[in-house]
Amino acid sequence: MQRLISMETAEQLRNSVVVFMPRVLVALAVLLVFWIVFRVTRRLFASILRRAGIHQTLTHLLLDNVYRVTLAIVAIIMAASQLGLNVAAPIAGLGVAGIAVGLAAQDSIANMIAGFLIFWDKPFGVGDYLTVGELYGEVRVITIRTTRIRTNENKYVVIPNKLIMDSVLVNHTMYGEARVNVPLGIAYKENIPEAREVLLKALESVEGILTHPAPDIVVEGLGGSSVNLVVRVWIDDLSTERPVFFRTLETCKLALDAAGIQIPYPHLQLFVENVEDRVMGKLAADDTDPRNRPLLIILAYHQPVGIGHHVHALQHLPGGAGLDFAVPVVELIYDHLFVTPEEFAQRNHISAHLGD
Repeated sequence: MQRLISMETAEQLRNSVVVFMPRVLVALAVLLVFWIVFRVTRRLFASILRRAGIHQTLTHLLLDNVYRVTLAIVAIIMAASQLGLNVAAPIAGLGVAGIAVGLAAQDSIANMIAGFLIFWDKPFGVGDYLTVGELYGEVRVITIRTTRIRTNENKYVVIPNKLIMDSVLVNHTMYGEARVNVPLGIAYKENIPEAREVLLKALESVEGILTHPAPDIVVEGLGGSSVNLVVRVWIDDLSTERPVFFRTLETCKLALDAAGIQIPYPHLQLFVENVEDRVMGKLAADDTDPRNRPLLIILAYHQPVGIGHHVHALQHLPGGAGLDFAVPVVELIYDHLFVTPEEFAQRNHISAHLGD
């Protein structure tokens, strides 16, 4: 009996294998076909991307990562369906997981998209000198997520690609030769052609400056205390841009000093007119006019040393009319000067009876 059961079980297993084997072969064939498709099309796509000038890093990313993984997922799903497996639920689960990952990694995905655009648009390359915001340095590595530069201070800075795409980027290396502008100023009394001649003579000794195009000096504007000049020199090695700027600035300063040409500093000239006699004369002529009171306040506030003299003069106006006028003015003045009435009277020699 057991022998019959065993024979029946073996027969069922053999039948299942015979039925299932074609599905396995079809699934393997599907995987093989997708592998062949990837091997053949990869070379074709690589050739197309290379002719289009796409960066090698981006080509590697697109073909060996995105393209290969996409084909592998499609091949596995089709092979699983040939085996009779239900792939709908796993696909739905992968979709939900993809949404969750996308929401949790928004910044990383944004940096990857920005990196893709950098490789596609090629605004800079490895070895270029860039200014991004306040950062300046040489590009050392470009990845799909970040760009890494070395600054003049020999610091290694990692910049997210999204920040680069959202900022104003200056590529100092794109067109080869570059101009370095060095601003400086001379006094208005100095002669501009003479200063230009002195500076051009001094620039001949500055290392790293090209003779063609030749350096030149232009007047940029007229400032508040100086005539603003710009010394413009050209270089062909962008790694020397900052050193040439510093050397040029120092050389120009020393040359102007040696020639006796003044480099001014910001200053302000004030011309003060003495209006004391005219104001006091008007007050003495018509002390009862309220419009004259602000004049005395302004005079006393701006010339505190002579306040006592003016108040004493008001006390002795004809008929004593100035006394009542002088007292409130004095009270207002020492309020502005932040002193007590006694200190104010002592400082300005005002008669004691004014405070009565």
